[in-house]
Amino acid sequence: MPDSRPQPPPPSSPSPPPGPADPAPLLLCGARLTDGRTVDVRLGGGRIEAVGTAGSLTADGTPAGGTRVDLTGHLLLPAPAEPHAHADTALSAESDGPVSYDSHDVRRRATEAALLQLGHGATAVRAHVRVDDVTGLDALTAVLQAGRSLRGLTELTTVAMPRLLTGVAGADGIAMLRDAVKMGASVVGGCPDVDPDPTGYVEAVLEVAAEHGCPVDLHTDTAHPARVARLAAMAGGLRPGVTLSPCGGLGRLPTEAASRAADQLAAADVAVVCLPQGGCGGVDRRGTGTAPVRLLRTAGVRVSAGSGALRDVSNPVGRGDPLEAAYLLASRHGLSPEDAYEAVSTSARAALGLPEVRVEAGFPAELLAVRGDRLPAALSLAYSRIVVHRGRVVARTSAVREYCASSATTTEAASGLPRQGRGGTP
Repeated sequence: MPDSRPQPPPPSSPSPPPGPADPAPLLLCGARLTDGRTVDVRLGGGRIEAVGTAGSLTADGTPAGGTRVDLTGHLLLPAPAEPHAHADTALSAESDGPVSYDSHDVRRRATEAALLQLGHGATAVRAHVRVDDVTGLDALTAVLQAGRSLRGLTELTTVAMPRLLTGVAGADGIAMLRDAVKMGASVVGGCPDVDPDPTGYVEAVLEVAAEHGCPVDLHTDTAHPARVARLAAMAGGLRPGVTLSPCGGLGRLPTEAASRAADQLAAADVAVVCLPQGGCGGVDRRGTGTAPVRLLRTAGVRVSAGSGALRDVSNPVGRGDPLEAAYLLASRHGLSPEDAYEAVSTSARAALGLPEVRVEAGFPAELLAVRGDRLPAALSLAYSRIVVHRGRVVARTSAVREYCASSATTTEAASGLPRQGRGGTP
């Protein structure tokens, strides 16, 4: 898909103020819904105020008021959310030498990555950030600053990801994890697979999460059935909840063992975020592979899909595009286009603890318009996109494709350059 390089705010610039608490009324005209209807949608106060047949609504209830956006030829969808990103290492694949954790570099990369993902349609991003003896809390500070600078454009939340939480080094890791939550990390995470005592690691994470009332989001390959059983037993009943990713190891287990593990996760109400676009640096590269999505869904596990690495050493060509994740779920993992898109939108928002979005009156105005008239086509060729966050347009991507005339001398071939884009297909 076409790439773009958004320009983050200069480091010397003050953080922009939060987006308008009550943005001006906005009317989305002529949008197509997945049920085939063509509608107008009026937004106000960050929510959907009304949905009516095309031509039946005005922007603020009066014939001349408000702003209109023509969505003729676009499919209007609930906006995706990104439940698994790595803001501190994003866009670092081409750097010389080790990844820089300089605060300025991390903030710049995190800002640019969040804007790229916003352009793809994700109006909320959960970013896992390392907090350890190498980076300290500096990378987390930088990502938190990036999140503040992007208020009103996107919601960037952070997961504190310590390395070791047991043994001699564990005390320092636990202290740093508690400090990270006090600084503003809203989720407690990490990778128990790299700790000498994975069970002890999980116990420490759950203890800190319970102290602060935080959700838990852990990296794990889930390749060991006994560990999965213990984790599910410990996590059951924790509120506001536990999420695991990428869980690729489940796909390498015998079917009976994988089904038993899925049943245990479902009984404990543990959610899973799969990474169909590739792995991430949070787990051993041997743990690549996508979780068995259909098996997990059949067992009743809440499954969403994330992007994982965005052009870092774990995946130098990662795109961070939720629609590509949905495309892969549909094309390679047997989900219908509708279920695949739900995994990157409704289910992803639920994994982040965000309210549900529907294109109906009363729901949050978090929307994505893609050129096309059917969801399968949108997942295949969704180049042109318009993104709405808190009731206002925050990003646009427009693509126009042209073809030169063929070498044939027929009248048809010489009639001009066919165009695809504004008035044609995606």
